[in-house]
Amino acid sequence: MSVAMRVAGRVIRRVAILFPIAVAMMPAFAGAGRAGAQAAGAPPHATIIAPGTAPVIAPRSAPGIPSAVTPATASVGAPVIVSVDASHGAGTWQPVMNGFGYDEPNYTTGANGRKLLRELAELTAAPVYIRTHNLFTSGNGHARLKWGSTGVYSEDAHGRPVYHWAILDGIFDTYRRTGVVPEVELGFMPEALSTHPHPYAHHFPKGPLFTGWSYPPKSYRKWEDLVYAVAQHFRRRYGLAAVSRWRWEVWNEPDIGYWHGSAQEYFKLYDYSAAGLRRAIPGAVLGGPETTGPNSPRAQQFLKAFLAHCARGRNAATGGRGAPLDFISFHPKGAPSIDNGRQRMGIAAQLQAIDEGFKIVAASHRFHNLPVILGEDDPDGCAACTPASDPRVDYRNGSIYPAYNVTIIKAITALARRDHVRCETSVTWAFEFDGLPYFSGLRQLATNGIDLPVLNGFRMLGLLGPERLKFNSPGAVPLPALVQNGVPPGRDDIDGIATRDGREIDVLVWNYADERAGMPPRTVQVNFSGLPAAAVRLEQFRIDRHHSNPYTAWKRMGRPAHPNAAQLWRLRQASVLALLHSPGWRKTAQGKLRLRLSLDCPGLSLIRLRW
Repeated sequence: MSVAMRVAGRVIRRVAILFPIAVAMMPAFAGAGRAGAQAAGAPPHATIIAPGTAPVIAPRSAPGIPSAVTPATASVGAPVIVSVDASHGAGTWQPVMNGFGYDEPNYTTGANGRKLLRELAELTAAPVYIRTHNLFTSGNGHARLKWGSTGVYSEDAHGRPVYHWAILDGIFDTYRRTGVVPEVELGFMPEALSTHPHPYAHHFPKGPLFTGWSYPPKSYRKWEDLVYAVAQHFRRRYGLAAVSRWRWEVWNEPDIGYWHGSAQEYFKLYDYSAAGLRRAIPGAVLGGPETTGPNSPRAQQFLKAFLAHCARGRNAATGGRGAPLDFISFHPKGAPSIDNGRQRMGIAAQLQAIDEGFKIVAASHRFHNLPVILGEDDPDGCAACTPASDPRVDYRNGSIYPAYNVTIIKAITALARRDHVRCETSVTWAFEFDGLPYFSGLRQLATNGIDLPVLNGFRMLGLLGPERLKFNSPGAVPLPALVQNGVPPGRDDIDGIATRDGREIDVLVWNYADERAGMPPRTVQVNFSGLPAAAVRLEQFRIDRHHSNPYTAWKRMGRPAHPNAAQLWRLRQASVLALLHSPGWRKTAQGKLRLRLSLDCPGLSLIRLRW
């Protein structure tokens, strides 16, 4: 792709990300929505200081813009002074937050699913990958928690395969129309092929989860033919060039109950899958093993054994040595907890799993240069669990979720550099659940079509440029300490990422604490140096309790179970990425500029300078 095309792609996606903000402003400028904004309280202020000048007060929200704004709580403690050197690059910024996944593929084709996929495709100029379970699962295509199906495979009375493409085509046609790229998970086992087919379907959260779909095939040759038939069908429908750019992988978490077979039986499944896939698409990008987080001895052993098999093991399908492997994938998860009645995130567990996995890859003589995919990279291990059943996951509707994610994303890139591995994608296992109560607390990006703060966090990350700049914060928890212990009780983590894209600088600053209750707001002063212009245009976006946060707006409405049309309008306005104040020009002095702001904990601010 040419430089011009890459730049054009970034411009298009930035317009797409910011378009909802402009749409949200339009009714305000026409006079609508002022009552809701005024009822929320007077707009707070941020202080912008150019060296040698008096402070200039800029309102956080332009008058009349509908938003859930309340007066800021007074910051405590001395300001945290962070610095950004605009004159010195620090390498490239890799947008690894370009993957999303979910258990229930049938949510893909609904109106809310299509809307969300389009929004995900617009997050970044990089390809956005979508991974789903249950693409081969038998059933009628009706989704429920942790369940989906396509019914793609069955057999006639003589044991001959019968293929049904309608549901599968609907899912992948939607991917193509919305602009996302499939990361095709080859699984789970069709009922007609399962060695233990009954009971087949589960009914989470009641009864056993790992039922007949989780067993090895009765015939590995038939499994190979199924993979071949699906890949060949996709090749004919979408073209060789398209499917050669997709990612393909075999199964999910075969080191636990998702696979009711041995490690050797999984390696056999992988070999036959590779044979069928490469028979249809010779250049298909294939990887695995999508194991659980390698901070446990079991997962470490499985991952190492899989790499050894792909390097030199006997291939069950071909009789040769080794198996194709184009990327390595595993699933780091956090470990939230309840400590003396206080909910705490478990960021250290997730970072330890990432670090251990990176080190295993780096130690592989054969595969240390392969890209790493964090196939499910999340703060906890159960997307379909609610706070009602597990209070440890009561964080998902609010601003702590995006603050946690940006902390993880920065740490991933730092650990990859330290461990000398190439991490290409972090897959967030969250999508949306149709027909369930608003703000139910499931791990999702949107609730009944209303975008949650976590999605706005990804929008902020997507607005960062391709070149990293030097960013220093004395308020940041050092990486080794963050990996070892997370953010200790009683303190916060003031950190950030600075990037450049031509005549634009973007700085994402956040205030995060592992304790869900958070810490008091902090004053953060951002000192810019090396700016090449006498004046810069300033924009600032914010996520906290009162900005880019429909959950706060919903609670203020009285938590309506069925919001009316006016309430839905207000929720949609509250769900867009919020501008903190109107754009304005600021003079610099000898290339320097200071910006002081009060940042809630948890809270995120994206500062954009253009000239």
